[in-house]
Amino acid sequence: MKIYDGKGMVLGRLATLVAKDALLGEEVKVVNCEHVVISGKKTETVAHEKQKRDRKGYPTKSAKFSRLPDRVVRRTIRGMLPWKLTRGKEAFKLIMCYIGVPEVLASEKMIHVEKLSVKKFPTLKYMTVGEVCKGLGGKL
Repeated sequence: MKIYDGKGMVLGRLATLVAKDALLGEEVKVVNCEHVVISGKKTETVAHEKQKRDRKGYPTKSAKFSRLPDRVVRRTIRGMLPWKLTRGKEAFKLIMCYIGVPEVLASEKMIHVEKLSVKKFPTLKYMTVGEVCKGLGGKL
């Protein structure tokens, strides 16, 4: 079992790493999902997410988007998997995301990959998943 600490990690890069591990059959857990970083200007990031949620046809049959940071991260990881195939569904079941650090996982060793860190950014234009969810009206 691998436990990734999401604090200061870039969302897309973290999602690809977690998806690869899950496809190899590894059980993966991501903690501190509210501190995972999305790159881009703050106004454009929130506006894009609002537009994505408003772009609905028939409300009961269209896509549902959560406003909870752990579910946003898990949905992003699902986008990196072939989730319509059997092996993608099995891999998706191996992935769990958490807000904060649960007591059960607090004593475990967590992985923080410096290559995926926000410190590598040339600019300071980014915001956390928690901030995006708050901008959409989510409660944290």
